[in-house]
Amino acid sequence: MKHAALLVVIAAAPACSKTDADYRAEVIAAIHSSVGDELDELMQAARALQAAAPSRAWNATNDAEAIGRMRDAWKRTRIAYEHVEGATSPLFRSLEFAMDARYDDYLVDIGGAGDHELFDAAGVIGMHGIERILYAPDTRRQVVDFERMLDGYEPAAYPATDDQALAFKTVLVQKLIDDAGSLRAQWQPPAIDIGLAYQGLVGLMNEQMGKLDTAATGEEESRYANVTLFDLRNNLEGTRQTYELFREWFHHRAPTADSDAIVEARFTELAALYKSLSGDSLPAAPAGWDPVHPTPADLATPFGMLWRMVLQNVDPDREGSVVFEMNRVAVVLGFPEFSEGMTPGAR
Repeated sequence: MKHAALLVVIAAAPACSKTDADYRAEVIAAIHSSVGDELDELMQAARALQAAAPSRAWNATNDAEAIGRMRDAWKRTRIAYEHVEGATSPLFRSLEFAMDARYDDYLVDIGGAGDHELFDAAGVIGMHGIERILYAPDTRRQVVDFERMLDGYEPAAYPATDDQALAFKTVLVQKLIDDAGSLRAQWQPPAIDIGLAYQGLVGLMNEQMGKLDTAATGEEESRYANVTLFDLRNNLEGTRQTYELFREWFHHRAPTADSDAIVEARFTELAALYKSLSGDSLPAAPAGWDPVHPTPADLATPFGMLWRMVLQNVDPDREGSVVFEMNRVAVVLGFPEFSEGMTPGAR
């Protein structure tokens, strides 16, 4: 194992009144509380979205205020979920898929027939199914061009009839509320495998790169609202908050190791990088962008510079990256390491 040398450091750790069992129990209790609070907020935001939804056919002009309130509430669901995704998705994969899969993922799961009933609780659902409807008139052409090539494609649209509006409000949005409630109810200490939860955090940091790689083709995560940078910021903040809960235990086991300081430095660098960009959208990728062989000219664009800096900070094979060093922390704590091809919660 590439990080096995760190195990030598553990043997030199000084005696402490708290045992590993004590630290484990403290971390589980803290994660249970912090994630539970975010899941409560997710449900509250989804209920606010439901309350704002008209019960009749939508009109872009007459219902502009209600649509704005729904979009604001939808963004609140994203903040809450992106804060907990790393920890919860490896443990509750079916709920993760129901709540956070992308349009193309759902179509693969459904099969070639597609989902032509946009407002029910089957097929394309979850936060991105709702997002696709909320931002239907404003979706970028690049996204539409990508999706229309998918088997089973159905154009997004506002509810055009009262029945469709009522289904959106009481069926599709209610499905998200129910799924979030199920996750909240199951998020109990006996169900929390902190090793897998930690591995999910590492995988989510690795996926920061994946979310950029798909941006050039219209496949990125929050593609309809065009707020994938917003998602990246919230993923980072949520990972940082949850990682903080493991730090005391790590220092107890490996007081002279420097991986934790490096992880914190990479978190800070990524946060500063994302803050330096205005708005919630990624910079536009240059035409013909190739993430395997980017040209010097492409790397000099705002998107290329962002891509290169994120890669440097999260590359799992690069010593000093956040993913590499979080894996070192995992070894010290006796957790499974993350490796490419097993990204928890990522699609």
